[in-house]
This record gives sequence, structure tokens and C-alpha cells, in this order.
Amino acid sequence: MTIAPTSLDNSDSHLFAGGTGRDDTTWQLLLGDCREAVRDLAPESVNSVVTSPPYYWQRDYEVNGQFGLESTIDGFVNNLVEAFAAIKPALTADGTVFLNLGDTFYSAKGKPHGQDNKHRSRRLPGLRAVDGPGLGLPRKSLIGIPWRVALAMQADGWTLRSSIIWVRNSAIPEPTSKDRPWRKYEHVFLFSKSPRYYFNREGLAGEEDVWFIEPDRKSLARGTHYAPYPRKLVERCIAAGCPEGGTVLDPFVGGGTTMYVAEEMGRSSVGVELNPSFCGLIADNMAKQTDPK
Repeated sequence: MTIAPTSLDNSDSHLFAGGTGRDDTTWQLLLGDCREAVRDLAPESVNSVVTSPPYYWQRDYEVNGQFGLESTIDGFVNNLVEAFAAIKPALTADGTVFLNLGDTFYSAKGKPHGQDNKHRSRRLPGLRAVDGPGLGLPRKSLIGIPWRVALAMQADGWTLRSSIIWVRNSAIPEPTSKDRPWRKYEHVFLFSKSPRYYFNREGLAGEEDVWFIEPDRKSLARGTHYAPYPRKLVERCIAAGCPEGGTVLDPFVGGGTTMYVAEEMGRSSVGVELNPSFCGLIADNMAKQTDPK
């Protein structure tokens, strides 16, 4: 059911679909670039942001304006900083951000990456920025994308409170990487808007800043998105950073995992997605999930 969401303060919005869930929750799906779409949200209407933006030159989602395919590292970092700066007015004074980011290697091979044999859904037929010269790093370098973004956000006024290590013991091996350890973890950064913010330690489920959470093998998001993060990861972020009855925002909602989990946990949700085909599938899934029948 499409609704006129209460957290939108103008009629000329990016609203794609919305509805009501259980426990008097609402969900709203916005279509467009998150830097523009989040400006539709009323001030201090979001309690927590839980998101995993596209990683730098890892996938092509085949939509104009997507993040992750910038020609320079600084271009990618700056776009994310701009996105979170646009989000900040919509976040409550005690609001939090949980940001999951993976890293990328600078190959500088001078030829296209092509089809990835480990991740066949990756479509990168052309020359990536990380395949050619000009990034200013030694060849084969780990770029350090997560920390570049985290420090840039800190410089932009966000309080960086924690660098959580998400350990994925069953992550797909990297047999072609014979001269370095395989990657088994990613970062989840916790930021706050203000020095004093909402945080529920019980939501950590007994783990502090090292989380052992395995990737989902089956997920509603896999029908719409190449790289959904685990529901348990989202559950933990929401439990720790969003009060009961609050609202969660995912500005890069992708396959909709954040919205599905938020509704199950009794939180309202707002998702922003650039790809209209993803929006259609997410809206269908949310309608089915919230159907009282």
C-alpha cells in the first residue's frame, strides 16, 4: 500500500513506495541519488543509519550515477562524505551511523578485470580505475578505502566512536592471491552526530568490537542485489543504535535487507535506492512481509 509518509515534509518527493508495518511502524522507499533524496526527510526524523555503500570498483550495478565507479579514490571518498553530510540534518541529535565498507586492491595491470570467477555476478568488462595507471599508489597496494572514508567523515564533523571488525570465517577463498593472506574481515564504523548519543550495549549480543557473523547464503535481497550483507549484522547494528519504535535509514538500500530487518524488529525504515528495478522488487517484498494476512 502506498502512503504519504509522515517523515517527508514536501509533496514533490522522491517517494517510490511506502506502507505500514506491524507495531505501528512505517516504511518508505525513495528513488534517486541519496544526496538529493534524503533532503526530503524532515529534520531529526531518523534515529540511526545502517548501510553498506557500493565498494570501490567491485561491481557495476548498471545504473547511471552509481557510487563506486569514480575515476579517482578521492572522488569516491568525497561522494560518500557528501552523502553523509546530506543525511546529517535528518538524523536526531543522539543519532548514530553504522557504516560497512570493504577494501579494494590497486592492480595497475593495464587490462580489464573481466568476469570474476569467484563472483560471477560482477560485470566489469571495461578498464577499471584500479586497473590502469594514475592512482598514485604502488602496484598491488591495498588502497585502504574504509579508513580513507572514516577519516574524511571525521574531518567533516562526525564523531568516530568505533572501528568494528566483522569477521567472516566462511568468506569465499581467494586462491589466486598467493602472496598475501586472504581477506576474512571487513570494517563497520560507528559514528555519532553528537558526543552524547543513543547506544544499547545489550544489542552487542556479548561481542564488543569484533563480530563473528557469517554471510547469508539465502536472503530476500539476493533476488535484487549482488552483495547483500547478513541480516544478523543489521540486527546487531539496529539493536545497539536505534531505540525501539525508532526509524532506521539506509541510503544505499540495495536489496532491501536493512528495511526487512528493521520492520521485523519493530522499527520504521527509510530506504534510498538509485536503481528503479531494485525499488520495484523491494516494494513487493515489503508489501508481502507486512501483509497482515
